[in-house]
Amino acid sequence: MYEWILPSLSEILAENQSSVAECSPGKAERQWRVSLAATEHLLLSTLASASVDTTQGLVLAAPAPLFSQPKLTQSLQTVTFTAKPFNPLALMPFQMPDVMPGLGYANASGNEEIAPHESVLPLLPADPLGAEQFCLVFTDKFRLVLVLATHKNGKKTFSFSFEPEVVQQAWRSLGARVMLANPEFFARLDTLVQQYSPVAPDCRIMIQFSQLLLQELTEAEETKDSLLGTGDKDDKENNPCPIAQAQPSNPDVELLQAFAHEVRTPLTTIRTMTRLLLKRRDLDASVINRLKIIDHECTEQIDRMELLFKAAELETTASAKSSKTQLTPMSLDQVLQQSIPRWEQAAHRRNLTLNVVLPQQLPTVVSNPTMLDQVLTGLMENFTRSLPAGSHIQVQVIPAGDQLKLQLSPQFGCKDSSKAAIPATPPIRKALGQLLMFQPETGTISLNIAATKHLFQAIGGKLIVRQRPHYGEVLTIFLPLEVSNKQKSGVKS
Repeated sequence: MYEWILPSLSEILAENQSSVAECSPGKAERQWRVSLAATEHLLLSTLASASVDTTQGLVLAAPAPLFSQPKLTQSLQTVTFTAKPFNPLALMPFQMPDVMPGLGYANASGNEEIAPHESVLPLLPADPLGAEQFCLVFTDKFRLVLVLATHKNGKKTFSFSFEPEVVQQAWRSLGARVMLANPEFFARLDTLVQQYSPVAPDCRIMIQFSQLLLQELTEAEETKDSLLGTGDKDDKENNPCPIAQAQPSNPDVELLQAFAHEVRTPLTTIRTMTRLLLKRRDLDASVINRLKIIDHECTEQIDRMELLFKAAELETTASAKSSKTQLTPMSLDQVLQQSIPRWEQAAHRRNLTLNVVLPQQLPTVVSNPTMLDQVLTGLMENFTRSLPAGSHIQVQVIPAGDQLKLQLSPQFGCKDSSKAAIPATPPIRKALGQLLMFQPETGTISLNIAATKHLFQAIGGKLIVRQRPHYGEVLTIFLPLEVSNKQKSGVKS
């Protein structure tokens, strides 16, 4: 079988490097994630500011798309390889036109109807490449290959290389698989690869990547030092992994990280295939609506998994200082404009009403824009799940000294003034390990209060939870104001 003869990417890197040590799965996966984050930052800083229709590079990845920044998804052509491709035919109430593997969905004339930036290719089940996660990057500035391989003994290895010849060998091995499945697509893909000449990268690119890698590693290194103690020198020297990483000491944390990863990966593939289908011009309106629902649900659950994963990472951090993400002055107004429609949708799905009261002018706060949006949305999602149908939620944002206060208060329908008010019954919650809680009434699994507070602490904020008679649970979030913008504003509703 051809697929057994072709070398895997990890074998190619192992042959060209002096040593690639096997690590525990947790350590190797952390090396992979840290290096991907550094690669994403490197791409963002090196790609030119050009039209979104201009392709500035190529990314070959498995088993799911790896970069979600809009600038990268719009500027890079992405080809995703997967051993278990999602079957889009299951969604369609009618027979699809002929599909050519690797070319997306084509009409009778063979013309493509999907964006050239996205393609999905299957791997044969027996292909050893199915046990690897990889990323090949081709741009005018550099070529890079990163591989996370799982071995039969359960160990994992991570390796990467900027060497032009190593990247070229990796492409030849991958390209041979494409050629076997679809020679026409291989010819077009190979032409695109050759546009990015295999020259040695500028030393400044290597230095920049190293700096980004060290920046991503700083938090984990500080955690490792604090866990091992500064005098535990032998353990550090004997660490078999090329990139030192702190490993979660709690099995609950490791399990949650693995769970979040395993759920997020197939959902990302499903979402990618769904968005490819949505680019077709011949779909029935009812089909489009169903696909949009799938896309929305996938995105919602992917965001939930990212929050769970981040919470698990924070639990491995020994101090609040080292657990904080990069904080910057940011416009809360922009975040709320994106978040409030999602809050309203979450409330509407559960037959709740929502009223948001904002200052006339929202001051600048100091936080992490991406994480703040995710954490607030996750908090609102859990909050709405804990309320009975017919309840009303008031969200009030007001200045509070050198902070901005955002408060979520529930109201359980109209109260009869002639009767004594019935105290609100808090939802039943059962602990699931160190980080999660379970609500039997709704079947909801979410982060517990302690883990949620830790997330807010990581983005520079503070969460206070109070149980008030007749009102139920009231959540109050405090965010620090920018030093130059500590001013009070009026309120509008």
